[in-house]
Amino acid sequence: MKKLAIIDLIKVDPYSSTAKYLQIVNAVLKEIEKGNIRAGDNMPSINELSIELDVARDTAERGYRQLRKLGVLNAVPRRGYFIENTSFRRPLNLFLLFNKLSTPKKAIYDSMVKVLGEQAGIDLYIYNNDYHLFKRLLASNKEHYTHLVIIPHFVDGGENAAELINSIPKEKLIVLDNIVPGVKGEFGSILIDFKNDIYQALTEALDRLAKYHTIKIIFPRHSYYPKEILQGFTHFCQDNAFAYEVIGDVTQVDPKQGEVYINLMEDDLVTLIEKIQTTSLVIGQDVGIISYNETPIKKVVLQGITTMSSDFEEMGVMAAQAILNGSTEKHKVPFRLRLRPSL
Repeated sequence: MKKLAIIDLIKVDPYSSTAKYLQIVNAVLKEIEKGNIRAGDNMPSINELSIELDVARDTAERGYRQLRKLGVLNAVPRRGYFIENTSFRRPLNLFLLFNKLSTPKKAIYDSMVKVLGEQAGIDLYIYNNDYHLFKRLLASNKEHYTHLVIIPHFVDGGENAAELINSIPKEKLIVLDNIVPGVKGEFGSILIDFKNDIYQALTEALDRLAKYHTIKIIFPRHSYYPKEILQGFTHFCQDNAFAYEVIGDVTQVDPKQGEVYINLMEDDLVTLIEKIQTTSLVIGQDVGIISYNETPIKKVVLQGITTMSSDFEEMGVMAAQAILNGSTEKHKVPFRLRLRPSL
């Protein structure tokens, strides 16, 4: 079998959320680890790489710059780029499979990168809560990485997710956010306690909630959010004598005085605010808003929107530490209430 040219070994996946220059770096390092690229080998020029991979010249140049920083690549006049050193130390190679790309998920990724630094190559994929895409991405990648970090949330079709996840060697597996029922064995996990977290957060907000008589949660019918959120919400309202309602569609909201709305989806928050603003009700006085998941914009919209949120930056830190320590323990991520004028 004819040996592939080096330029044919370097691939960029347009569906990956990992920056293309990092994909170039990771591809070269992987091929060095496999023995397909050796010390002294000449590398494609930046122009050749740019054309072959269909990426911007700046992207190819940035990838090479990072390889030079790692001490792997060098360049000399008339010879061009070549592999100078194959003795780099990068024992960790991570496959991140997240259910969606959002501000909280970016916080997880950024904090993991910050903690792991150059100790790990990280490839990030998004499956958009689609089980079939989750299955396809996992099946084609689970053999090629030292660790697989997954966030399993599905809108439909996740009945066999446990069987699929159980096929991952447990020493490779890190589960974030939520464990699918039926997943067994000892593996690292950083989890959200959806039921108790919302109960405790609402308990902390009791003084503010006292001026309202009804709490309504907007929980879209076609949603990946765990039902444990509704269990914690219902128990709180029953224990504290609040009238309550679960609303499956934000367009059905009819704001009235004395009501508090808890929203989960970012798009629903915009619609909810618009609906209230068409009335004479004053947010934070006549009607309250609590939004799930902290994002920077919620600090300033309406002079501040009350949020209850897992600490996603800390989740990323905890995941990175579990990888570095080889931990197979289960940890709970902190959950925080941030009271602001919307309540």
